[in-house]
Amino acid sequence: MKLIVHPAEKLEGEAVVPGDKSISHRALIFGAIADGTSVARNWLDAGVTARMVDCVRALGIDVEVEPTGFGQATLTVHGRGLNGLTAPDQPLFCGGSATTMRMLMGLLATQPFTAVVDGHEGLRRRPMERIAKPLRQMGATIDTTDGHAPLTITGGHLQAIDYTMPVASAQLQTAIILATLGAEGKMTLHQPGPARDHTLRMLRHQGIDIQEEDDGLITFSAAHTELKPLDFTVPGDMSSTAFLMTAALTVPNSTITIQGVNTNYTRTGLLEVLQAMGGPITLRNEQTQAGEPVADLHVSAGPLEGVEVKGEIVVRMIDEFPIFTVAALRAHGTTIVRDAAELRLKESDRIAVVVEEFSKLGAKITPHPDGFAIDGPQQLEGATVRSHRDHRLAMSLAVAGLSAVGPTVIEDAQELNESFPGFVETLQKLGAKIESHE
Repeated sequence: MKLIVHPAEKLEGEAVVPGDKSISHRALIFGAIADGTSVARNWLDAGVTARMVDCVRALGIDVEVEPTGFGQATLTVHGRGLNGLTAPDQPLFCGGSATTMRMLMGLLATQPFTAVVDGHEGLRRRPMERIAKPLRQMGATIDTTDGHAPLTITGGHLQAIDYTMPVASAQLQTAIILATLGAEGKMTLHQPGPARDHTLRMLRHQGIDIQEEDDGLITFSAAHTELKPLDFTVPGDMSSTAFLMTAALTVPNSTITIQGVNTNYTRTGLLEVLQAMGGPITLRNEQTQAGEPVADLHVSAGPLEGVEVKGEIVVRMIDEFPIFTVAALRAHGTTIVRDAAELRLKESDRIAVVVEEFSKLGAKITPHPDGFAIDGPQQLEGATVRSHRDHRLAMSLAVAGLSAVGPTVIEDAQELNESFPGFVETLQKLGAKIESHE
C-alpha cells in the first residue's frame, strides 16, 4: 500500500483509537489460562494481536473476535486454566510480534510438552536470550538459534527464582511472572527502573496477590493459583494516540480531543515530554477501567521548545521516538535524546531508519549510538519515503507530511495496520487529506 499525504490546513474534531496493544495481548493470554470465559471490549483487532490469537487457538483455546469498528473488537476467550493447554501440532508463528513471542515463552515454560515458536525475518533478528536465561534457571529447556528465533521450548516442573532483571522490560517481567504461575516457591523480581505494569494490574484484577514495592521489587507465590475471568473495556492505546497528539500539535490551528486513552504512568512518557516542550495538552474526564487510569486528551497546536530526553522517561516512551522526531523537528532550539540504544533493536534500527527517511524530507538529524540530536525548527519538504516494514515509522512519516511543503509519498505503508487499523480514516475524519493506494 502507498500513502500520499498532502499538507493540512488544520485538524479538528473528536477521535477514538483502538484498544491498548499491551493490555490487549495480556487480556488474551491471561484469559486463556483463567478459569472460565473472559470478555474484553474495545480489544485491539490488528496484525500484532491476530498472531497471538492464532497461537492461543493452536494451544487448544477457543477464542472469538467480533469486530466492532476500525481495529476494534469484542474478544471472548474460553479459558481452561493453566493446565488446560494442549501441545500444538505445528510451530507457533508470531509474525512480527515480539510481544507475542516473548509472552509465549513464559507461558510455554509452564507446560509439560515441547513447542516450536517462530516468526518472520524481522522477528528472527530480535534478541530472545534475555527472556530465555531466567526461564532456564527456573527449569525450562529452551533452545534458540544463536540467541534468536526459531525457539524450541520444553517446560514443566519449574521453581520460582530470585532474579535481577538486566534492564527494565515489561516483556521480560511478564514472561517470568507467567512462568511463575506454574512454578513452586516464591518469586522475587528486582527491576532496575520503571517498566509497564499492565501485567500486575491485570493479575490483581483476576484475584492474584502480587506485590510491588516503590523500589521496583516484585514478589508473589503462585502455588495452586486460579485466575478469575476478565470482563472489562480496554482503554485506548497511548502509542496510537501519540500520532494524533503530535499531528494536532504540529499542524497550525488544530484542536482535537482523543477519547478514552490509557494514561497509566508507565505509558505517559511522550505526553509528559510534549507538555514539557510547551505543548497545550490537557486531561479531561479522568476515570479508572479494570485498574487502569483513563482520560480524554484535549490537544491544540502551539509553539514547542527543544528538550533533553534521557534516563527513566526513555523507557516510558520507547515506542514513541519515531513520532517524537516530528515534534522535535518543529520545536525551537535543540532536542537531544540519550539512553535509547534499545531503539536499535526494534522492528528496524529505529535510529538509523528515522535518520535515513526523515533526511529525504530535508531533516537534519545527528545520530548517536543511544539517541540523536535535532536543531529546530526545520521545515520539511515532501518527498518519497519508505516504511522499512516498521509500522511506527510509516505513521510518523505520514504525520510529518501533514506539515511539510508539498505531497509526501510513503511506500510499503500497509505495515501501519499492524498496530493502528483506521489510522488513515481517523486522520481523514479530522480534516487531513490522505490518499491510500493498494
